[in-house]
Amino acid sequence: MGLQRGPEPFQRVYSAPEPPAPARRPRRVALAVALATFVVAGVVVFLLLPGGGEEHAARRPRASASASDAPTSDDPSGPPAARPVTALPAPCAMVTQGTLGRIVPAAKREGGGGNSTLTTCTYTSSAPGSRSLRVEAHLHPPGASADPVKDAEGYFDAHWTQAHDPDLERTISLEKETGIGDEAYRWLKADKGLPTIIGQVTVRLRNVVVTVSYSEETPAKGAGEDRRRACLAMAGTAAREVLRALG
Repeated sequence: MGLQRGPEPFQRVYSAPEPPAPARRPRRVALAVALATFVVAGVVVFLLLPGGGEEHAARRPRASASASDAPTSDDPSGPPAARPVTALPAPCAMVTQGTLGRIVPAAKREGGGGNSTLTTCTYTSSAPGSRSLRVEAHLHPPGASADPVKDAEGYFDAHWTQAHDPDLERTISLEKETGIGDEAYRWLKADKGLPTIIGQVTVRLRNVVVTVSYSEETPAKGAGEDRRRACLAMAGTAAREVLRALG
């Protein structure tokens, strides 16, 4: 027997390694991505429709107004309480006849006048008791300075200081008042030279300072507590009517 031939070498054909299979996304993630894509596409279509953008903007809540957007005291569109007073009413037209008849019966006007920044009016009674009512309004006009309200505050403070050291009156009571105007005080005093008691209310409303004084003759023994309270109450009633007239 001849020698056996060994097996022929196997010729292996080379092939490149197969790429790894892509990782599969979890089903929930795929659904979330599809849903988000659908929502975004719907919003875009809505905004592109005629009127869609305007309606969308109208439904959005307005941002809170900044300080620059808030109405200023010079803004005619602002609330009345924020605007300065620009003109005074007629001198003797700030207290109604009905109120005047209760405070000063059978009233007779003795004086009334002034100008664009200061008006006064005085009423006296022909009935027994020598009653009188004096109304004064002082306007700090908006065009006269950069801050007419601050000017009125200074004017009010000066009168409040002077009331603590009067020359011709004797102070019975002097105190700040709340619930009327922006700031106010009431002053009960007696005339040093006449048997007269005076109830005075001074009020600042924005850039106007109003002073209302009611007086009546006191009996020989002096005014009692009830008459003292009545004097201040009558002055306060008239002052509130003046503020309403100012608007």
